[in-house]
Amino acid sequence: MKASADGKSADIFIYGEITKYAWTEEGEHSATTFKQELDELGDVDIINLYVNSPGGSVFEGITIHNMLKRHKAKVTAHVDALAASIASVIIMAADEIRMPSNSMLMIHNPWTFAIGNAAELRKQADDLDRIGKSSMQSYLDKAGDKLTEEKLQEMLDAETWLSADEAYEYGLCDVVEEANNMAASISGEYLERYKNVPKQLKESKNVEISAEEMALRQKIADAAKANSAYLNTILGGI
Repeated sequence: MKASADGKSADIFIYGEITKYAWTEEGEHSATTFKQELDELGDVDIINLYVNSPGGSVFEGITIHNMLKRHKAKVTAHVDALAASIASVIIMAADEIRMPSNSMLMIHNPWTFAIGNAAELRKQADDLDRIGKSSMQSYLDKAGDKLTEEKLQEMLDAETWLSADEAYEYGLCDVVEEANNMAASISGEYLERYKNVPKQLKESKNVEISAEEMALRQKIADAAKANSAYLNTILGGI
């Protein structure tokens, strides 16, 4: 996160996985670290949220969504390349969602790993249904009358990858912008986990990245390293 010189606006970058344990690796984000950094920004009026994420922890993402929803600032979300899974729910908290024409939104039903007897597995399934309903409401609130609950459930069941134009058609995006050159943030693990990953995203690992984009990524990585070192210092004293 980076505040402007006058302290009235801030840029927030969610580049990478949403996870509860964000201090373990760079390029990961948790609700705890998000809140700490959001509080440090102070009383800003405008938040520009830049997202390029394959998703991750549902509860961490819903918490981040609700923090942004409660914030008094006007929030504009920019999908720099990909907002998948719970990352797509996070951006629904924004007052305005902007997507370059070559960016994508992916929505699907929540899933989990499960172990136990039949009763425990049935409870897991019921819990997933409740979690799914919570995420559905975020999409429906944003879409208004452009998307019915029945159509949304159909798309969630199918693990649907939406282009910017399609997201706009369903009310999940407000502005479609000129295409950019950024590669989607999606690791091999997520390529295997998601079943309908578009061909262009599978091939995008070989996309040439501009010097400007590399400089931005390096800046974000350096900030993550500094934050990680700080947290390790604190944890090491406990």
